[in-house]
Amino acid sequence: MAAVVRRTGCPTSFLRSQSGARLDAPATGLPDESGTKAGPHHSEPVRRTPVRTQPSSESPASAPSRGGEPAPGSVRSRVRGLVERWARNQYELVRAAVDLADSPVWRIDNAPTAAHWLADLADVATCTTREWIRVGRALARLPAIDAALAAGDISYAKARALTRIATPDTEIELLELARDTPANHLARRLATWVRDNSDDDELDRHQQRNRSVRWRVEPDGMTVLTARLPPLYAGAVTSALTSGVTRNPPRPEGPVGLWPSLAQQYCDALHRLVTEGGGGTLTELIIHVRGDGCSLDDGTPVTGSAVERIAPASFIRALVHDAEGHPVNASGRRRHPTTRQKRVVAERDRVCVDCGSTELLQYDHDPSWQETGRTVTDELHLRCAPCHKRRHDRSDDRQAS
Repeated sequence: MAAVVRRTGCPTSFLRSQSGARLDAPATGLPDESGTKAGPHHSEPVRRTPVRTQPSSESPASAPSRGGEPAPGSVRSRVRGLVERWARNQYELVRAAVDLADSPVWRIDNAPTAAHWLADLADVATCTTREWIRVGRALARLPAIDAALAAGDISYAKARALTRIATPDTEIELLELARDTPANHLARRLATWVRDNSDDDELDRHQQRNRSVRWRVEPDGMTVLTARLPPLYAGAVTSALTSGVTRNPPRPEGPVGLWPSLAQQYCDALHRLVTEGGGGTLTELIIHVRGDGCSLDDGTPVTGSAVERIAPASFIRALVHDAEGHPVNASGRRRHPTTRQKRVVAERDRVCVDCGSTELLQYDHDPSWQETGRTVTDELHLRCAPCHKRRHDRSDDRQAS
């Protein structure tokens, strides 16, 4: 029984076409180099003139450290300067890439596209130069993001993410969100913003249009798979892979008996899933139902309409949260936690409570079950196997003494 919160359309939906932008553009939902032409630059990059000063003999930051190694302060300043210069050059490059795409230069040289011409010039992959042109075109219609990138207020990585969904009406709000969010976490925050500010059905259609799987061969002969999956597709795939890992305990490999990493175990699970089929494996998809919307177990936002559509024919567990956002508690007299209790604890802790690891997580009674004789979620914590063992070893040592 899953309570699903439905939302109506919002006039700020990023899915509506703005200034000729094509909603069915590959991957990004925005025009590539064949789309709308860019106008004049909205602002020029801020050029900072470095002030050269003679290093003081008393300055610990500029003095060499023992052994002839550069002082930490000197290395920090040099790297900071290189990062700032790289950011300015990256901004100028994406704007110049648009000028190149709108010029006849690449046609005169008989290149298939401007991206191909740029890729040959820079000796990089064509997908990289396509992204330069895409970002440059988006900046031409997003003056606030353009100015922030030019001034160094946001990184190129954040600008790339913002230009995938921002419109002239929403860029100010999204820019403030980006300033307050580390680049590593920005994609998920933007995904939540899109879910909350878009019509469910419209967002579902957008995600269906932009689904894809691609692969390429790396220099070492291995193949890299890249998948863009709608949230529920991704939830089903990751659930099946996780089930495959837990059902097949790892064994030492090779002549020296190395244990496979978790990533290697996922790779093996994917191979088994494809070659042996998953017909005999039953997996469940956990949907978290909160007042502010639904999400998968890893936090990926999901529209309410998508959940309603698959609910009648799927095996779904709904984990309901209370008004404070905490998962509903569960208790029992049994020693081992129930499946529901495990879901509650996993949602609450997410990682090992001692070291922050996400691998080899186990459910630990704290205080121990021998002391309380009960199993309740408030007394269960996630710990990785090494931390779990160390905790019980310390407890045994205390009892022995």
